[in-house]
Amino acid sequence: MTRQVNPWAALVALCIGFFMILLDTTIVSIAIPSMVRGLHTDLNSVVWVISIYLLVYAVLMLFTSRLGDRFGPKRVFLAGMVVFTAASLWCGLSGSAETLIAARALQGLGAALMTPQTLSFITHLFPPAKRGPAMGMWGAVAGLATITGPLLGGVLVDSFGWEWIFFVNVPVGVVGIVLAVLLVPDWQPKRLHSFDVPGILLSIAALSLLVFGIQNGQHFDWGTVFGGVTITEIIAAGAALLVAFVMWQKYNRNEPLVPLRVFNNRNFSTATVTATAIGFAMTGMFIPLVVYTQNVLGLSPTQAGLLTAPMSLLSGLIAPFIGRMSDKANAKYLVMIGFLALAAGLGLLVLEAGPDTDPWSLVPALLVAGIGTGFVFAPMSNIAMRSVEPMLAGTASGIFNTSRQVGGVLGSAAIGVLLQARISASMGDEAVEAAKALPQQYQADFVDSLSHAANSANELNDRVGAAIPADLPQSVAVRIQELAAQVVHDGLTDAAREAMLLPIGVLLIGAVAALMMRRNIAPEWSREPEPDTTPERV
Repeated sequence: MTRQVNPWAALVALCIGFFMILLDTTIVSIAIPSMVRGLHTDLNSVVWVISIYLLVYAVLMLFTSRLGDRFGPKRVFLAGMVVFTAASLWCGLSGSAETLIAARALQGLGAALMTPQTLSFITHLFPPAKRGPAMGMWGAVAGLATITGPLLGGVLVDSFGWEWIFFVNVPVGVVGIVLAVLLVPDWQPKRLHSFDVPGILLSIAALSLLVFGIQNGQHFDWGTVFGGVTITEIIAAGAALLVAFVMWQKYNRNEPLVPLRVFNNRNFSTATVTATAIGFAMTGMFIPLVVYTQNVLGLSPTQAGLLTAPMSLLSGLIAPFIGRMSDKANAKYLVMIGFLALAAGLGLLVLEAGPDTDPWSLVPALLVAGIGTGFVFAPMSNIAMRSVEPMLAGTASGIFNTSRQVGGVLGSAAIGVLLQARISASMGDEAVEAAKALPQQYQADFVDSLSHAANSANELNDRVGAAIPADLPQSVAVRIQELAAQVVHDGLTDAAREAMLLPIGVLLIGAVAALMMRRNIAPEWSREPEPDTTPERV
């Protein structure tokens, strides 16, 4: 059966899958404290729940973008939806951190199958001159997912438990599968690619070693991991394999996983840098923010989600307008404005955050950050894909999305390890200072107990009581309790503020990359009449 395809209806169906992917990036962050308690694990393990999803998502996307060119984007997209939905069910049923990490890896595979197909379909369904609104809708979905993730996650965690942040994907996934079958055209690019197996293996090994080394550095005290192998050696091996991957892509005479000629296009190459930067910042910023709002300010998951909702809502509202503007204005300046506004918003958060800050006084800073994210996604994607020749669209989409996810996995790993390191250092310093207010015979035990709690990176508010021996006089016990709470709150606040400085620095690098973009003038090939006007098979 053939019928005329409605590109907007098809885009809606595709965006349901894209929404689920981004939802599961943001919804998990709000549940970090609850998952630490519920799974009886530590902060490092829960950060791995976030990182493994992004890692598998990132390293497989270059490969899965080729699958769409070979077997058809619709078929690969549907396969990804099925895998993602089934993996979500497994995540919710997991009873240990190890099982949940494995299920999240499978979820990452589903996300990697889906994502490249969405941008490929946008370039296929919409001519370049009309692509801005479609990219705007794509950006609005990204904003909506960031609203829904923390808010829905908070409600589900408070009402039913952390497992339901994964169970909620199952009905959404089923609806998405049905709509994709009915509304998305069975477009067949008919490009028979060879698969660069050495490139796939090198990229997986390089990124896996880098992320493992960075994220687990604090856990192993930057020393030996096993058999005399150190964290430094693991990171060095990852960097060496990454260099080997690039060299192999350069000298592979068949069909490399990343054809380096695509980077001869300045707009595309600089856009991949900005995508990496925004992925790093958006993933990394929520980890210290959630720890601060829930563990220091005492917000419930629902309240923490409500606090960040205005930021994401504003981002989602302005993204479609910025998408349309990117067709007419010089898109690079829109991207620059977005990066600088997001950096300014995070900077205001750092300045405003304190142990006794009124949570709602953070809203203006979060709104500035929301304006920034609303300005970034649509023009960045538009300027990246606009000048890519059609034969490279699938590959370019995979590279572009991979760069954003690589930024995300590096952001979660780097911010996670930095936050753990600063928690340990800040609480240790605060404990030494607070102990001076106690009789000398209690000082050493007080400092040791709180230092142990900080180094465990566990649910720190539950460890305050560990600083109080059972046989102390009541007056001394009360004083130790007060001082211990002060140490935890002050230490976590300092650690969160310091960890937030890293994404600010990365955003400034992204702004510089955006400055180097050229005006998004349509290339010669895109001015030809669109040849694809016949009905397509659905």
